[in-house]
Amino acid sequence: MKELDAIDRRILRLLSEDGRMAWRDLAEQVGLSLTPTIRRVRLLEERGYIEGYTAQLSEERLAGSMTVFVSVTLERQSGHTLSIFEQEIARIPNVMSGYVMTGGADYLLRVVVRDLAEYQRFLTDGLTRIPGVAHIQSSFALKPILQRSASPLV
Repeated sequence: MKELDAIDRRILRLLSEDGRMAWRDLAEQVGLSLTPTIRRVRLLEERGYIEGYTAQLSEERLAGSMTVFVSVTLERQSGHTLSIFEQEIARIPNVMSGYVMTGGADYLLRVVVRDLAEYQRFLTDGLTRIPGVAHIQSSFALKPILQRSASPLV
């Protein structure tokens, strides 16, 4: 963070809000001319602060509006079992994100489906068929209250 100045942080904040922003608009909003702005963005990319550019797709329109947080406990936490689980989860398109956890469960998954019937299919045809799954606990989100696309350090 020490190598980022206020202009770099402003560039990151603006691009996190609109990754398709025109170079001239970006330069104007950070108070630099075009060439230094482009140079700074390229440097931020090279240093790994900007990992890429993506379109923010509508989960609701494409996958469904029901978000389920699924805690998964495995029978054992051997390297092989963990690896198999992670490979299998990556193949299921309804799993939007997943985390290795401490505490009671081994993994926390964020799953998006259209309805309960689709969630049941996700469970019976996908998650429960992965070798080593011992316990599954589902929590249904009622509504999102906050979703950020930028790091809090920007």
